Amino acid sequence: GRHEVWSWKTASKESLCLMWQKVKVQLMLSMSFLTALFWYCRRLYSFLAQLLKRWSNYLQRQLIRNLSVLPEVDLLGYSAREWKGETKQAKQMREAYEELFKSCHIKYLRQVRRDNYSVVRAVLFQIFSQGIPFPSWMKERDILKLPEKLLYSQGCNWIQQYSFGPERYTGPNAFGKLRKCMEALKTNWAEISATRDHEERGSMCNTLFSDESKEYKLYEAIKFIMLYEVVEAYEQIKSRDEPVHNLFSLLFARDSSSDPLSFMMNHLNSIGDSIGLDQVELFLLGYLLEVKIRVYRLHRFNTEEFKVNYPDEYRREWNEISLVTEDDRYYHIPLF
Repeated sequence: GRHEVWSWKTASKESLCLMWQKVKVQLMLSMSFLTALFWYCRRLYSFLAQLLKRWSNYLQRQLIRNLSVLPEVDLLGYSAREWKGETKQAKQMREAYEELFKSCHIKYLRQVRRDNYSVVRAVLFQIFSQGIPFPSWMKERDILKLPEKLLYSQGCNWIQQYSFGPERYTGPNAFGKLRKCMEALKTNWAEISATRDHEERGSMCNTLFSDESKEYKLYEAIKFIMLYEVVEAYEQIKSRDEPVHNLFSLLFARDSSSDPLSFMMNHLNSIGDSIGLDQVELFLLGYLLEVKIRVYRLHRFNTEEFKVNYPDEYRREWNEISLVTEDDRYYHIPLF
């Protein structure tokens, strides 16, 4: 009996050993497989992470390269880089920037692309980034109907000679192009101003102002609104129905803009192409957008014209935006 028990124990032990050897081999193979799989997944994850990082950096570089309003930079650092040397002009500009830093509490600057849309871009970017809503008159009217009203109701067939900045275009299709510009302005303005989150709104602005085809439509829409307001004021002056703002008297006093047609042909058509906005048109821009545009004119440092408001007569409830210019041609955005 003891021999049978011993044989049974031996047989069981041998069976268990044999089974363990097989299981051990399987476990070792499984562990080897899992180790190889883990190593492969880790390498794959590392590769994908590097690929994603490179792609993200590439997209970021492309976005910054296409941005027409660059990220903020230190104000005094920008001044030191841009105005080196000991010339009279360089010293005056550095002093003007130091005045902005010390007295106006401006710490940073956002550079705006130097082209002939510069001031319109700087103004509209701030309106969008601050979430400023439509002006009161624009809430009461459908701006999409303004081209149609000007062409058909007021008989201004000459708007077919309207030029779209660098794209000098005249002809019967001007009406359709103007309507698309107005649609772009209304849609983007409504969408961005309705966004309450500041960071999200900033991201939307960066995306919009990195697409030339989209942002140019916004500027052309603003130009057309300026033309529409000039036509309205001109008709009021002729009919003497109601008084108009003094800025229109200044505008029509110029030989080059004595009526809406000459204003369009001699001024608006060239904006974005060969010229930007002059002082009178900057007054008009602030008036129709219902914002107080405060401009720091650095080349007028130490004079009464160093800090100017456009328009000089504004309502208390209007929002305020600020610009910095070194030459009244190109403008940047100061950050307080």
